[in-house]
Amino acid sequence: MGSRVRARWVVAALGCTGLLCAVLGAVMIVTLPSIIKQQVYKNVRIDPSSLSFGMWKDIPVPFYLSIYFFDVINPKEILQGKKPEVQERGPYVYREFRHKSNITFNGNDTVSFLEYRSFQFQPDRSRGSESDYIVMPNILVLGAAVMMENKPMALKLLMTLAFSTLGERAFMNRTVGDIMWGYEDPLVNVISKYFPSMFPVKGKFGLFAGLNNSDSGIFTVFTGVKNFSRVHLVDKWNGLSKVNFWHSDQCNMINGTSGQMWAPFMTPESSLEFYSPEACRSMKLVYQEEGIFEGIPIFRFKAPNTLFASGTNYPPNEGFCPCLRSGIQNISTCRFNAPLFLSHPHFYNADPVLAEAVRGLHPNETEHSLFLDIHPLTGIPMNCSVKLQLSLYIKSIKGIGQTAQIEPVVLPLLWFEERGAMEGEPLHTFYIQLVLLPMVLHYAQYILLALGCVLLFIPVVYQIRSQEKCYLFWSSSKKGSQDKEAMQAYSESLMTSAPKGTVLQEARL
Repeated sequence: MGSRVRARWVVAALGCTGLLCAVLGAVMIVTLPSIIKQQVYKNVRIDPSSLSFGMWKDIPVPFYLSIYFFDVINPKEILQGKKPEVQERGPYVYREFRHKSNITFNGNDTVSFLEYRSFQFQPDRSRGSESDYIVMPNILVLGAAVMMENKPMALKLLMTLAFSTLGERAFMNRTVGDIMWGYEDPLVNVISKYFPSMFPVKGKFGLFAGLNNSDSGIFTVFTGVKNFSRVHLVDKWNGLSKVNFWHSDQCNMINGTSGQMWAPFMTPESSLEFYSPEACRSMKLVYQEEGIFEGIPIFRFKAPNTLFASGTNYPPNEGFCPCLRSGIQNISTCRFNAPLFLSHPHFYNADPVLAEAVRGLHPNETEHSLFLDIHPLTGIPMNCSVKLQLSLYIKSIKGIGQTAQIEPVVLPLLWFEERGAMEGEPLHTFYIQLVLLPMVLHYAQYILLALGCVLLFIPVVYQIRSQEKCYLFWSSSKKGSQDKEAMQAYSESLMTSAPKGTVLQEARL
């Protein structure tokens, strides 16, 4: 009797536990998605209390800037009208450090900040040193020559005389450090003194001189605290809602984010838009594929074929023209009118005529395409590789002797890759909090529901078996009483004498 009572208590406890698990699992299935969504909303907005604020303020991802120079092999032949030949040199790798300062929260749900950058050369990651010499076009001479093409002949002759007096030539042989961070050139002072509107730069001249220990302008972006639909979007850059470098309102628009974080809950239909001060324009990347980075699900976004397409091939880009060829963007309007062009490295994804005009170029998608890997749930970049090329348009200009017989060509100067990937402790923390924990909760809700159903099934089985035992016991008891009555009746019939007529009848038979 005691064992039966204990069994009933155990079965009842299992049933209650099963009911609790089933209810908890069902509640989690219904509420967990909205809870995760609310937590993401809370922690990806720009707010000192959010988990991502520290990551936004001081980017924990190590960034590296890799520079590849195009060393000109035949400068003398180019002056004679021959096809240029270049050899790629590098990479020369720099560690890039970024941090935000002057962070000011405004009353209209925006925050303003300056982001400073500095670079340190990394010899162990580089193929060469900053003391390596590179033969390159003299940007000051050849750039100024193209800019003077439509000026009076007297002015061009005066410039030729100035170039000769200062010892300036069409090509120069300088070190990597000089080309990157600047070198003293008396021509810089002459141009800035007599043609200040043409080239408002004094002192050293270098392709990256203005980037080291500097900021990229004042960004004002939406925090998403009051209106999450606009989180991370740029409101203004240097106080401007749009720039005036280009020839159409669409091209002058400042769209997307500042290029560091995007809105969460991405889908394959999402795109990545950001404003680049270095390119003086907004850019849009498109979804390519789904993948995994260090165990973290990501969406890979790439540059569309239309990013640097000409206005003829892609009408929305008409505002960036005049365009020499499709696949290169004329950035002269935001670079002192110097004939500089932006493109993918080796003229990848550009008009084939550009790569064919220069020997030594080998464009291919694997080495020269750019991409960003984004965690779609949070909009946080996991891995990125931005690759761009800077080129100079050179040609013979009548009246400027230094240009000799140069045939018109877009000559690559260098290309660079800016790469960063989350690693170490930030990656581990990100994986635990935003991948592993949600995954555990996702499976836990179904496990609880399944376990609850199994435990609830035990009392049902126990009840059914108990009823079967009672029925068998009742049936056996009833059959036993009927047998006893039959035996008793049979015994009584044997003890009672049969009628005589019956005996005689049987005897006759």
